[in-house]
Amino acid sequence: MAEGTDATKAADAEPLRTRLWIGGAWCDARAGGTFESTNPATGKTLAEVAEAGPEDVDCAVEAARTAFADDRWRRMDPQERSRLLWKLSELVESHADELARLETRDNGKPYFEARRVDLPSVVRTLRYYAGLADKVQGDVIPVQGPFLNYALREPLGVVGAIIPWNFPLSMAAWKVAPALACGNTVVLKPAEQTPLTALRFGELAAQAGFPAGVLNVVPGFGETAGAALVRHAGVDAISFTGSTAVGRRVMREASATLKPVSLELGGKSPNVVFADADLKQAVRGASMGVFYGKGEVCAAGSRILVEDSVHDDFVAGLAARAKQMPAGDPMDPKTRLGAVVSEAQLDRVMGYIEAGRREGARLEAGGDRVTVNGQGNFVNATVFSGVEPAMSIAREEIFGPVAAVIPFRDVDDAIAKANDSCYGLAAGVWTRDVGKAHRMAAAIDAGTVWVNTYNQYAPASPFGGCKESGFGRDLGFRTALEKYTRVKSVWVALDG
Repeated sequence: MAEGTDATKAADAEPLRTRLWIGGAWCDARAGGTFESTNPATGKTLAEVAEAGPEDVDCAVEAARTAFADDRWRRMDPQERSRLLWKLSELVESHADELARLETRDNGKPYFEARRVDLPSVVRTLRYYAGLADKVQGDVIPVQGPFLNYALREPLGVVGAIIPWNFPLSMAAWKVAPALACGNTVVLKPAEQTPLTALRFGELAAQAGFPAGVLNVVPGFGETAGAALVRHAGVDAISFTGSTAVGRRVMREASATLKPVSLELGGKSPNVVFADADLKQAVRGASMGVFYGKGEVCAAGSRILVEDSVHDDFVAGLAARAKQMPAGDPMDPKTRLGAVVSEAQLDRVMGYIEAGRREGARLEAGGDRVTVNGQGNFVNATVFSGVEPAMSIAREEIFGPVAAVIPFRDVDDAIAKANDSCYGLAAGVWTRDVGKAHRMAAAIDAGTVWVNTYNQYAPASPFGGCKESGFGRDLGFRTALEKYTRVKSVWVALDG
């Protein structure tokens, strides 16, 4: 935001001018560059955003390094760090209406999702990691000889966190909360499409009492601000969520300084429906799995594998549900399918829909670009049947509300088709047979498998992928310790 800006008004008045959040204060970009943040539901400019460049990233990293070395943070009682995270959770909770409006206008997601799902999740994440802050501990290790050997867990230092545009505030909390709980400082680079709630989050962290420089927010483009953050010798670790293509570049750039990298990347997740499933429940769950968040979800169950004998009934049910959730004004509390985040992303989605038609899939519902009140980036929920595994809509991540339904014969065929992907982020299984459910969960190459449900997340449960969906985990307790601390072994001679 801008200094003195009321964020509630910022969510309702257009346009707004924002600045960078560095060292606990608002500041202009060194080069004076700006870019527009646009409301995808209206096409109107929400904000003129200060564009961070390499010089600004240098300033943010310097502020974070100074804060990390400062005794006010480095030697802060862990219970005080816990209190600060809890205070931040209370501030987010008390500003939930404002933050949800800001998120909806910046991203295009339904206000219902932002306010009733995302914001409560952010609060839970902050409170979970408030509980971790005073539980970072090492071990005493029995070794041969007259020695005391113990292992300390220490913070890494400055963490560079780079987040995507689909869940801006949730992703910020997923990375910032455990990093701060473990005693690190953070430079957060939000996606250029959705920078506004991250900036407000930085301001609220200062209000909670975090020392200046502990959390810095530098909106900008990946090619400039993001690359500078990854390459920076003063950054000790990178936590990245985004596309597989960009994840590869992050790995290459980070290798120059040998900093640890965690990557949560793309997906083309299979959602497997067996004939013995509760079909009504499976249709409802699969619909939520692919259409929630406009399909702009890395774990979206966009490959729906359905056993032959119930395939036609399932397709009819899914198509009927898709037709009952037309795209609408994201600020309308009844809307369940909002605006695609940008015109460029909408063009990408429409390109895949055309490819599905061209390659011979059957369009059962949706497929049309629409407007709401004569404006905006909207596409109706889309269902294809007759999809072959080799089709582009079955193999490539669309990141939009497009379902590809693929038939299978039996368990072995389901496993083979589920794993026939370069991705391995998540999967769903729908069956009443508990043995079959466990067999599928063990056989599918994915970081998360949901059984008779989809899109469930909790701060205590690790989330991440395998194959080209990346490595490392967000969330969880032990996984957070492993990701945001390092181990130091100390040997003490006891024989004088």
